[in-house]
Amino acid sequence: MAIHSTDLSPTLRDRLDLFFARIGQGMNAYLESRTRSQQIAALEAKSDAELAQLGITRDRIVHYVFRDLIWA
Repeated sequence: MAIHSTDLSPTLRDRLDLFFARIGQGMNAYLESRTRSQQIAALEAKSDAELAQLGITRDRIVHYVFRDLIWA
């Protein structure tokens, strides 16, 4: 048999739940903003001529997208 007891009042429990939910939402927003898969997909959809105008080749798309993180 499991016994569950807590000294937290319902309002404090609700406030803690809201606090951690907001942290989770902030983390999700941060991680979504850091993803670059959409930019990679958009570049992969371009023709080789369009990529050449940008100064990149198809095999360097990932390097181009992450250039500020890796080669900065």
